[in-house]
Amino acid sequence: MHVLHTFANNGTVPYLTWFTDRAKREGAPHYSFILMVPERPPMIDEMWEKGFQVIWIRYDDRRRKRGLLRALPLLWWHMLRLRPDIVHCNLFDDSLPGLIAARLAGIRRRVLTRQDTGYHWMHARRWVALDRWNNRMATHIIAISEENKRFIVEQEGADARKLHLVHNGIPPERFTRQDEGVMHGLRERYGLSPEHLVFGSVARYVQWKGHRHVVDAAARIVSQHPNARFLLCGSGALRPQMEELARTLGIASKVHFIDRIEPADMPSFYGILDVFLHAAVMEPFGLVYAEAMMNGVPVVSTRTGAAADAIIDGENGILVDGPSGEALATGVERLLERDRRAIGLAGRATALRMYPFDVMWTGTLGVYQKAMTGS
Repeated sequence: MHVLHTFANNGTVPYLTWFTDRAKREGAPHYSFILMVPERPPMIDEMWEKGFQVIWIRYDDRRRKRGLLRALPLLWWHMLRLRPDIVHCNLFDDSLPGLIAARLAGIRRRVLTRQDTGYHWMHARRWVALDRWNNRMATHIIAISEENKRFIVEQEGADARKLHLVHNGIPPERFTRQDEGVMHGLRERYGLSPEHLVFGSVARYVQWKGHRHVVDAAARIVSQHPNARFLLCGSGALRPQMEELARTLGIASKVHFIDRIEPADMPSFYGILDVFLHAAVMEPFGLVYAEAMMNGVPVVSTRTGAAADAIIDGENGILVDGPSGEALATGVERLLERDRRAIGLAGRATALRMYPFDVMWTGTLGVYQKAMTGS
């Protein structure tokens, strides 16, 4: 079975590495990749060493319409030449031309993973019709959370028979490898002592991640718990506004805005947290939930994405119904009234069951098998 993946706007995609590693061990499926990115992606060399072909189409999403039109005939030509059994598209910018090209090239099995569901609905309504078009062009659609699946059917009108729920996953052995030395260094860097109650968040500074609610919640939490400290990790255009909000609320000395933690140090970062906060709206999945939970950190989150699928409120995490600082702060108080260590351990057990990469691998190959058999 030959599967051709298309991917736009990201030249390094960790889970494609995990898929090819597994395919090399098991001998199937055979993968090829078409990446639509501005610069030559480092993944080319990695995949060539494994025996998988990567084709690079130069694409800059700042010139989206022109870039999509230019990519379409190139995608068609490569698909016609490669003749894969399945074309698997992942993000809107590769899915729109990729699914059209696949159909024109006579590829009968077209899988679409909706990694960015809801973005256009909330922020760019003029593109919603094309999300619906992509759903029609795909023969099989992978939804990555129950909320994601409901939205695709109820709001975008997709044929429910095409939908398959396959959660994203991560290799637990890589994402739970905590190092006491690294943890000690992080505590020193951010001035943390055993008396501090440490909250953390990991997310890009974009509107739908809800950082303003996290900062507002931080102010409310500090008013009740002066020993609280906040480590907010991420980058993006909204970060200066969040730093100003923290100053306005008088909590700047208690909030650390962190550009980046090295990937190998992320488990240790989670290891110094007492609580993980997340306030996203319409999160298609949210790998940070799986990462935090696998590391035993109790999660307080809005009811969305992977959190909504995994968390039973009050048992293995805390869910709040509305994206607001007040709701998050109330959720934190509910957590602190309970045995948060027990809740963290229950969350860890849930994440290890629901969100390991093995589950994603098995689910994705199951969709491929259904596509190959016409079911």
